Formats: sequence, C-alpha cells, structure tokens
Amino acid sequence: MSILVNKQTKLLVQGITGREGAFHTQKMIEAGTQVVAGVTPGKGGTLDANGVPIFDTVAQAVAATGANASIIFVPPPFAADAMLESFDAFVPLVVCITEGIPIHDMIRVHDRLKTSQSRLIGPNCPGLITPGEAKLGIMPAHIFKRGNVGMISRSGTLTYELVAELSSRGLGISTCVGIGGDPIIGTPFIDCLKLFESDPETELVVMAGEIGGSDEETAADYIKSMTKPVVAFISGRTAPPGKRMGHAGAIVSGNKGTAEAKVKALSEAGVPIPLRTYEVIDEVEKQLKQLAKV
Repeated sequence: MSILVNKQTKLLVQGITGREGAFHTQKMIEAGTQVVAGVTPGKGGTLDANGVPIFDTVAQAVAATGANASIIFVPPPFAADAMLESFDAFVPLVVCITEGIPIHDMIRVHDRLKTSQSRLIGPNCPGLITPGEAKLGIMPAHIFKRGNVGMISRSGTLTYELVAELSSRGLGISTCVGIGGDPIIGTPFIDCLKLFESDPETELVVMAGEIGGSDEETAADYIKSMTKPVVAFISGRTAPPGKRMGHAGAIVSGNKGTAEAKVKALSEAGVPIPLRTYEVIDEVEKQLKQLAKV
C-alpha cells in the first residue's frame, strides 16, 4: 500500500516542453512513473523527447489519456492558472513544484480548491514519491528505499538528508510527501497524517517541520489521537530571534510560529523531537524495534 501515488497513477506534465519540465519528465519516467501526457498550449499534437503526447489543454489530455494526476512546471506568473486548469478538469491530484508564486495568486487558488474535487500538493515543494511505484516531483529517486516509514516535510533538502540516512541504515519509505514551504499550501501536515494513519503499510511517521506558521501545532492536536508513532524534527531551533530563514512560510509572528511553540505542542502530544537529523533516525530505529516486539 501507499498514499496518494502508486503504479496506477497516470501523470500529465504541465509545462513539459520547458527546461525543467523536460528534464524532470525523463527522471520521473526512469523512476517508473506512468507519464501519459504533457500540456503546452500551442504544441498540441506533437510528442516530447520521450514519446509522450502533448496537448493544448489539461481537459484534452485527461479526456484522451485518463490522466489522474498532474504536475506543474510552469513559471510563477502562470502557475496559478495552471493549477486552476487542473481543478477545472477534475484532476484528483495536482502537484505544483513552482516556487515564487505571488501570495495573492495563491489566495485565489486556495479559495477555488475548497470547492474543487482536487487535492493540491505544494506549491514550492519537491513533490511526492512511493519508492518503486511512482515519483511525482524532483527528488532524487535513487536515495529512496521501499519500507514502512511515512515521511512528511516542509523542506526538500531536509527530506533528502533524512531519507538518505534512513536508507543507509536499511530502513525505507512507504510514501514521502513534500508539502511545500510557502505560507499558503494545498495539503498541510494534518491531512498527510490522517492518510498515513489509515495506510496499513505505514508503521511510523517522520514529520520534518520548521519555524513559521502554525501547521505543526495543528498537527500536534491530531497526533494525540493517532495509533501510530510520530517522530518529528523542527529546523530553525537555533535561529536568532527575528531572523528570517528558509522558505517564504518560515515567518515568525510574535509568539506564533516559533521553534519553542512547535516543540512544546509536539512534546505535549508525546512526540520525540531530536535536535539532530541523525538522532531522528536513531529514534525511528528505536520505535520500530518496540513495535516489532508488540
């Protein structure tokens, strides 16, 4: 099992003929993903370098190929419209890799998302992967090993560091979701936690957060009711007061969004929060051994 993506995922790529879209389309195919269509207005009826058919609109691509997921490699000024186009075509899963999307554009997207039939991952995210089945994003697939640990993260590079360490110790991932580091995203921590809680293959969840926003605190309230253990890491715990760092979403307002507030909320939910990334893996090993004895 897995969450959100698997061998049945049929992906269309918005912006497939651009530099980033073309490069990552090839990498996703190499990772086993069924890339069934591309969308670039004005280039409908052609094929990309991998033989993927290109369409002028998302609706045409869905009708012709049965695509059930889309990934967006479109420049920031046009990314909002690309997401809305996928929502209007009833694509169940929409992944937006683009960073630097104006916040007023994302307000419009978020408002439409509430009444759509789509789930949005991102924007400003590395995507998601179920190792050995499908990769929808830009993460290096070769560091991922299949296993029983679910991963959710706001940071792409932090995700890769944690995953590489897990793999080096013989541990693997059921599904890894990079939710994005912008102030407004489609799928927060709590939504992914609910999916992992229901996934029979996932035995434990690693949640990698950072300063800014209140997503981790909201997740902590839900974790109190979970049957599966969660191990967390909060980056930015040593950041000087008032220092902005990392993602656009890493903004601390007053006492909200601080590392201390996140650590306090998660600790009260019984979540271990190691200071260093290698200690996260130590804790994961410890928790999995305990589960194996039950």
